[in-house]
Amino acid sequence: MTSTLTWAQLRDLKCAELEGAADGWGRASNRADAGRDSIDKRLMNGLLGTQQGEAADAAVARLRQLSRNFQYVYTECGLLRTALNSLAHEMRAQQRALQGALADADALRFTVHPDGSVTYPEAGEGLIDGKPLPGGTASGRGLPGLLPPSGLVAPNPHAAKAQEIADRVEKAVRTAKEIDWRYTRILRKLKAEEGLKVPDATWTDAATDAAAVRGAARGYLKDAIPHDASPAERKAWWAGLTQEQREEYLAVYPDQIGNLDGIPALVRDAANRDNLQLLIGKLEGRDDERAETQLAGLREIDRQLHDDRKPPMFLLGIGDEGNGRAIVSYGNPDAARNVSAYVPGLNTSLDEEFAKGDLKRAWDTAKGAAKYDHSSAAIVWLGYDAPQAPDGLASLAVMGDERAERGGREFNGFMSGLAATNENEDPHLTAIGHSYGSRTVGAATQRDGGIPGVDDIVLVGSPGVGVDRAEDLGVGKDHVFVGAAEHDVVTMLPSKQQAAIGVAGLIAAGPFSSYVAGDVADQGDDDLWFGKDPASEAFGARRFPVSEGPRLISEDGVSIDAHSQYFDPQRDAVSADSIALIAAGRSSKVKMEDPR
Repeated sequence: MTSTLTWAQLRDLKCAELEGAADGWGRASNRADAGRDSIDKRLMNGLLGTQQGEAADAAVARLRQLSRNFQYVYTECGLLRTALNSLAHEMRAQQRALQGALADADALRFTVHPDGSVTYPEAGEGLIDGKPLPGGTASGRGLPGLLPPSGLVAPNPHAAKAQEIADRVEKAVRTAKEIDWRYTRILRKLKAEEGLKVPDATWTDAATDAAAVRGAARGYLKDAIPHDASPAERKAWWAGLTQEQREEYLAVYPDQIGNLDGIPALVRDAANRDNLQLLIGKLEGRDDERAETQLAGLREIDRQLHDDRKPPMFLLGIGDEGNGRAIVSYGNPDAARNVSAYVPGLNTSLDEEFAKGDLKRAWDTAKGAAKYDHSSAAIVWLGYDAPQAPDGLASLAVMGDERAERGGREFNGFMSGLAATNENEDPHLTAIGHSYGSRTVGAATQRDGGIPGVDDIVLVGSPGVGVDRAEDLGVGKDHVFVGAAEHDVVTMLPSKQQAAIGVAGLIAAGPFSSYVAGDVADQGDDDLWFGKDPASEAFGARRFPVSEGPRLISEDGVSIDAHSQYFDPQRDAVSADSIALIAAGRSSKVKMEDPR
């Protein structure tokens, strides 16, 4: 098709042939996906589990490269399929518009000429001689509806209808030409460099290709994605799609499908693994600090996805918006009876530290829970922008409730999705909040209906949760569990009221220096920065024992490690085991200690 497209060519265009070509690219995409799956799940795992040494390491490296190549083929062929299907979809719409105009012309016995002009016969009668008024020819005006009326009315009653038909024919052909040119440019770019390797630069091109196809296929695919629906409705939407439709969504919109609450975990994982590569390609080569930071986190997550971890790793969310997004589960949260979701706090962002430290916390919880119930999964949820304090705890005073409120809304949506997709009749869900993440969990509990499906809440290293009583969290005070290390500075913060009246050093240097000076917390009324101390008797939660942790100031210098070891079975075995018991639905076995 060229810019000389005529209405006859548009009329005779066989869109089914475009769709047939799309099916062929779809089959190629599926074969590449099957090849990648075979490498990752059979060859790679078998090799890692049975072989060691330099030869084995070299073989694993080559298999990973081959898997990466197959993934690229899968992505590009999928984009080709959707581009062709979307082209057929848009062209068919213009065919329908043209056919409607031609049918109207035929019914009125008008003649549509090859150039799109429309001849109409004589009709009506003259005012003077009573004879039929002569016919004529109308040509498309280029931009119907945009030209001002001339104020003249043609006397032949057919003239206006002929003009309308000519305009419709012209508009259908002109729109089809625009569609043809748009897709021609996209399809010309969908080609790979020669060679057997797929470096990051190639994935950068793939990210550009995906963006182009997404833009073109908006009306064909994206507009149907149920962003405003409930997780249960999204689950039903996905279940109602054909296999071909699902494949297209996964190929073109992995970022949308992979981050849509209510879509099954296996589907989200597949989509996000592809989107991870596109994000790496998108950020590769940028020299700004944010891109480099997120790229380091993405690469570390990618590395871990290729490890043979037990429980297995599922990527339930990934994105570069804000400070970055990442949701990782160890164990399938749809199949597991017990599912915990941990919300990290202050200074957490998508970076290498998160990918190593926060992911390990969820992994440790998953392994610990599996000892008590093998049907368990543990998630780390970075689905919001946690506060970023450049001076660490010294800047904790700048934290407000806004991020927690927004994060609580997003966390509720995620947990609602888990409740919708879990295959067990009555799954046991646990929400875990650490540091500012506990304030986010607290905010989530205050939304209508509380946190969907959650049975137990665990709060560790908490500066307060925004409510003053455990029973206000919506799960019953006996299902709220708190860990607070003796030397954890965050669990000893003064209240906002203290800050307002100027506790020594607080206004000048923030709560951190206040702690150093010995002015720790509202010791009389148990208030912290975000309300009542969750470990206090007044709050009414169940407190489990934890290690006191390193002192803030010792002969070794300043340390805030007491705030970060709750999940670590090596540094705080009792705390880590208590969290695992609660996550596994065995809270009755957790030993308790007195509140503060």
